[in-house]
Amino acid sequence: MLEKIKQTAEWLRVKIAATPEVALVLGSGLGKLGEEIAVEHEFPYAEIPNFPVSTVEGHDGKLTFGYLGGKAVLAMKGRFHYYEGYTIQETTFPIRVFYAMGIKTLFVSNAAGGTNPGFKIGDLMLITDHINMLPEHPLRGKNLPMGPRFPDMSNAYDAGLRQQALDIADRLNIKLRQGVYLANQGPTYETPAEYRMYRLLGADAVGMSTVPEVIVAAHQGMRCLGMSVITNIGQKASKVTHQEVEEAANAAQPRMTAIFRELIKSL
Repeated sequence: MLEKIKQTAEWLRVKIAATPEVALVLGSGLGKLGEEIAVEHEFPYAEIPNFPVSTVEGHDGKLTFGYLGGKAVLAMKGRFHYYEGYTIQETTFPIRVFYAMGIKTLFVSNAAGGTNPGFKIGDLMLITDHINMLPEHPLRGKNLPMGPRFPDMSNAYDAGLRQQALDIADRLNIKLRQGVYLANQGPTYETPAEYRMYRLLGADAVGMSTVPEVIVAAHQGMRCLGMSVITNIGQKASKVTHQEVEEAANAAQPRMTAIFRELIKSL
């Protein structure tokens, strides 16, 4: 694994000849946020050594290098999921590569179902904490020498970055919710009973990603900011389609982009 991480990081270093300050992971329906980046290089995942390939509709499957908010960034337009058949280590491989390249800050985004009855479709939720319900842990196995065997997770979603995001949202008059994100394995959307159970567990939103990436980033000492777009509300027990999820995420992109841009600018 270490050799593959080093090989991929070196391949990217040679291609972009720069050290990005921030890495972004753009989830379902959020790839257009990457269009705000002044692109200098773009690489389909299939061309990057050792990278998996995204198979999900709405994920462009490209790694973009460019500038956002005046800072060099590396953005994943689409991520990898456990439900696609990859191991949890494969889904988090890019986060290892980002750290090996010298990136210290990670922004992650996703589309999520709301379990908090006070949420509405289209709300942005700043992730304050998470609950991991995935059947496999990204740090299982031999500890990689990129962090401690037993990493602390009390500040996985960096409190300083969260406060900056809240301040920016307030300044831009953007409503920004806060809450706990729960990750399960998917690929089915949750049943009404499962939504109720997750709410009882303390989750405000539920999805199929993000948590493994943040665990690996925290293991490496990276600062993380996570944001969800609430694309459906579980309590309504209505049918959910991937197209509707993408549409809700698309509608929320300008607000998320504005917050991300201003936050990156302030780093």
